[in-house]
Amino acid sequence: MHANERYDFDLAVIGGGSAGFAAARTAANEGLNVALIEGGQEIGGLCILRGCMPTKALLYATEVLHRVRHPQAWGIQTRGARFSFAKIMARKNTLIKEFAGYRRQQLTSGKFKFIRATARFLDPNTLELTPAASNAGPANHAHSNQPTRLRARSFIVATGSVLAPSPLPDLDKVGYLDSDSAMTLKKLPKSLIVLGGGAVAVEFAQFFTRLDVRVTLIQRSPHVLHEMDADAADVIESVFRREKIALFTGTKLLGARRAGSRKEVSFTHQARTRRVSAEEIFFALGRVPNIHSLGLERIGVGLEHGRIQTDSRMRTNLPHIHAVGDCAGLHEIVHIAVQQAETAAWNIAHPDATREMDYRLLTEIVFTDPQIATVGLNEKRAHVNNVDCLAASYPFSDHGKSIIMEAMDGFVKILADPLSGEIIGATCAGPSGGELIHEIIAAMSRRMTVRDLAAMPHYHPTLSEIWTYPAEELAAQIPRM
Repeated sequence: MHANERYDFDLAVIGGGSAGFAAARTAANEGLNVALIEGGQEIGGLCILRGCMPTKALLYATEVLHRVRHPQAWGIQTRGARFSFAKIMARKNTLIKEFAGYRRQQLTSGKFKFIRATARFLDPNTLELTPAASNAGPANHAHSNQPTRLRARSFIVATGSVLAPSPLPDLDKVGYLDSDSAMTLKKLPKSLIVLGGGAVAVEFAQFFTRLDVRVTLIQRSPHVLHEMDADAADVIESVFRREKIALFTGTKLLGARRAGSRKEVSFTHQARTRRVSAEEIFFALGRVPNIHSLGLERIGVGLEHGRIQTDSRMRTNLPHIHAVGDCAGLHEIVHIAVQQAETAAWNIAHPDATREMDYRLLTEIVFTDPQIATVGLNEKRAHVNNVDCLAASYPFSDHGKSIIMEAMDGFVKILADPLSGEIIGATCAGPSGGELIHEIIAAMSRRMTVRDLAAMPHYHPTLSEIWTYPAEELAAQIPRM
C-alpha cells in the first residue's frame, strides 16, 4: 500500500452478525470511518435468526412441559398436559422478530455505513459489491443491479458459517431436516433419526423427544459431546435413555434410503450392521466457514482446514485483513466471536498498542436438561496438553438444594494447579449448569485458588454452594506456601 492511496473507508467489515456488529461498533467508537457489509437475505446473524436465541426459546418451552408432566415428586397431580406446537413456534418467531428488529436498529443507527450487498475481493484493498436481495430493506448504496466497488485501508471478515455438507451422498437424495430448516417446521414428525452427538444434536434430540417424537440418535464417537469429559457425557446419555431416546454411539454411517413412506439409515455398531427407520432425519454433523464466495484465494489469504488462518491478534497473513468468529475460529461460540471482533477492531484502530486473544476462560454450555457447562480445562484437554492438575467432583444427588428440587442428575468438578491451587477449569453437569458455571468464570478471571473459593461465603441452601465441596477437597491437597 502507498501512503497516497485513497480509500473510501478506514475499515470495511464483511458480515452483519454478532461478530460483525461488534467489530463495526468498536472501530467506530475508536474514531474510524467504518462500513459494514451484509449480504444475507435476513439481518441478524446465525445467533439471532437460527442459532442461540430461537433454539433456547424452543428448549425452554419443552423444559416447562417436562416439569408439568412430571410433578409427582412434589405431591402435585396433573393429567393430560398437552401442547400446541404451532403456539410454541409462534412464540419463538415473535421473540426472534423482536431480537432481529433491535439488531436492525443497531446496524442502521448511523454510527457506521451499513451496506446491503454481497462482497468479493478484487484485490487486497478493493471489494466488489453486488446489491443483496433481501426482505430487510434496500441497500443503502446505489440502487443498481450492477456491482459497485469499495476500497478500504483494512478489513475484518466476519461471515460466519453454513451447514456442513452431508457425509452420505444418499442423504441428499433422501432429504433431511437441519438446524436451519427445523426453525421453520410446521408439523412435528412422529419419529426422527438424529445424526450427530454434538451440542446441536443432543439439544434437538431432547427437544423433539419431549414433544412426543420417537427419537433415535446415532453418534460416531464413543460418547455424545465427545470433546467433554466422559463423566459429563455419561450424565446426558443416562438421562436420554431414561427419556426413551434410542442411543447408538461408536458407529459408522453406511448409507441412507427411502423405505416406503419412511427414511432409513444404515450403520455399523458393535461389529454389526444395523438399520433404523423413521419419518424424518435430522442432520446435525456440524457447520463450515462461510467463505467460498469471498475471493480470498485471489488475494492470497491463508486458509487452514477450511478456515481463515489468523494469529492471536486475529490478523491473517495479510496484516491489514483480519478474520473473526465462525469463519476463522475453532470455537463456534458467540461471546468468543464478539471478543475476537472487539480485539481485531481495537488492533486496527491502535496498531501501536495491540491486544491478543486469551482463551484461558473458554466457556461452553450445552442447553440440554440437565445442562452441561465447562470453563477452562477439562480433564481430557488437560491430558492432551500435558497439564498437571488435581481434580475433585461432587454429585448433585448428595446436595441439599438439588434434592429439594428433585434435580439430582450430574455433578460439579473443579481442576486446580497442584502447587498453587489456582483454579484452571471446571465442569458442571446438572441443574442450571449454564448459570452455575459463571461463579467459576468469575473466580478464574481473578485467578482465585480453591482455598479462596472454599472460604468465600455461600448462602444455604442454594445450588451455588455445591462448588465449596470440591474446592474444600482440593484445598486440603494443596501445600501451604
